[in-house]
Amino acid sequence: MNSYVTGTTIKTLREKQHMTQNELADLIGVSHKTISKWETAKGLPDITLLEPLAKALGISVCELLSGEYIVNGNVSANIVKSKLYVCPVCGNIIHSVGEALVSCCGISLPALEVEETDDAHAIEIERVENDYCITLPHEMRKHHYLSFVAYATTDKFDMIKLYPEGNARVRFPVKGHGQIYYYCNKHGLFAKKI
Repeated sequence: MNSYVTGTTIKTLREKQHMTQNELADLIGVSHKTISKWETAKGLPDITLLEPLAKALGISVCELLSGEYIVNGNVSANIVKSKLYVCPVCGNIIHSVGEALVSCCGISLPALEVEETDDAHAIEIERVENDYCITLPHEMRKHHYLSFVAYATTDKFDMIKLYPEGNARVRFPVKGHGQIYYYCNKHGLFAKKI
């Protein structure tokens, strides 16, 4: 990560927990003067204190370092509203049900935004008995291919990984209304409601 915890972040989170500098200091085993130094940008917490500091402030170490704490407003976790992330270095695919701070290969990843569908990224969905048969007439070459196809409903998320020079056809058992997501390594994420 390219950032380190700031005094403003520590102070904001401490106040949000309705804690005094003394109370926070007691929780992590430092003096209240140390907390004051951190909050006024006259010092930084040692790396060994990040985990206890994050725990005392009720957030993850990643949230503490980024200064962006995540509040899950989507407690019911409707999977259709999933967030997807793809690492540009290793190709790792990460799925989250709500807001998340995601990093891979040392890079903070933004959630993918659904792109406007065009002719090159059209999708054909046919229902055959109890399956959706999905055909994606997209080239599947080494440098331009579809990486995955996923089917999300309110309570399930299924993903099928695709590979270059493979077939861009998949089948999913019908589970009701939802969304099909598919990801082109050059043009991004696309989606179609079913």
